[in-house]
Amino acid sequence: MKTILFILVSFIAFTAALSGLLMFSNPDGGILNLPLSLLENTPFKNYRIPGILMTTIVGGVNLIAIFFNMQRHPSRYNWAMAGGFMISLWILGQLLLIQAAHWLHFIYLGIGVLVILIAYQLKGKWAV
Repeated sequence: MKTILFILVSFIAFTAALSGLLMFSNPDGGILNLPLSLLENTPFKNYRIPGILMTTIVGGVNLIAIFFNMQRHPSRYNWAMAGGFMISLWILGQLLLIQAAHWLHFIYLGIGVLVILIAYQLKGKWAV
């Protein structure tokens, strides 16, 4: 379970950081095939601010979780749960703001929930 948790948190961290950096560096969404029309019902005119937020908040928290996991720090499962919450909240926020769904939303939401559940169990709060 520890290995699965590490792989999932690493996947979230690197994909969120890379996607956020690509949105920041190309705010028209062209690199990621994100049309600006997705942002019509949001407070954003382009993908620069969402890219910064995704990189720092979602990617950053999950990168910290990787670091603490590699150090076997006592709070590693708390950080993993925080990373799972960040990606889950990010996806739910996206779904509410853009009012459209893509299959990747459900994959990432599922991974986020799975990270939370695995970290909670490894923390010893939930015995199966």
